Amino acid sequence: QVQLVESGGGLVQPGGSLRLSCAASGFTFYSYTMNWYRQGPGKERGLVATISSTGGITNYADSVKGRFTISRDNAKNTVYLQMNSLKPEDTAVYYCKTRTRGRDYWGQGTQVTVSS
Repeated sequence: QVQLVESGGGLVQPGGSLRLSCAASGFTFYSYTMNWYRQGPGKERGLVATISSTGGITNYADSVKGRFTISRDNAKNTVYLQMNSLKPEDTAVYYCKTRTRGRDYWGQGTQVTVSS
């Protein structure tokens, strides 16, 4: 079965960095676009970044452009989100997502808290 497992969240001070990982299994990872979403307190879940199957095309929400970088290692079936210059408004649960076999699959999420 398809599984997505996020890790790497935590508490970080404003201006700090974190790298999130999402380990995938149960599908041909290298064939599919991968996405990172986030849901902040009292907010709807929103798209943060997208990466194509080969990694050649990436897209970002305006709010994270220039600070976050999405990447993938198809040999390790893992997608990453490098987050730099973190702000309090980046506080959220971060989820990875893919769409395969006609439906969306989500990980369980990892909490990122940006606070001094």
